[in-house]
Amino acid sequence: MTHRILVVTSDPKRLAEFANALKASLEIHVAWADSGAAALSDVMKHPPLGVIVDETLPDMPGLELVRRLLPIDAMINTAVISSLPDAAFHETSEGLGILAQLSPIPTESQARKLLAQLQRLRVATAAGGASPSRA
Repeated sequence: MTHRILVVTSDPKRLAEFANALKASLEIHVAWADSGAAALSDVMKHPPLGVIVDETLPDMPGLELVRRLLPIDAMINTAVISSLPDAAFHETSEGLGILAQLSPIPTESQARKLLAQLQRLRVATAAGGASPSRA
């Protein structure tokens, strides 16, 4: 079964290495949205396994998109690209259930780590267990 990950950015070239690493998994299809509004519409029509959100979008900050995704699906898996230091990111994003903070230019290694986290969540959910902790 193929799972969909939505990447939301106005600069897909910057995320090419990361997206290619996600696509290297035979189970992952990467879809793209270039704004928060486009992402919200997409998620309502085609619920993804996860959403990767860029720090700044043309129509809203990345964390605002995460806030707007929660009423659509409170269990949605999100990762946010952010240049904030870890402590500041944690404080700013507290309560949003974000799975991971990614560097401004996410790497292949970060993609592999995120895929492993998503796999653990899928297994835990399928088994009816509690979700592993989120950031």
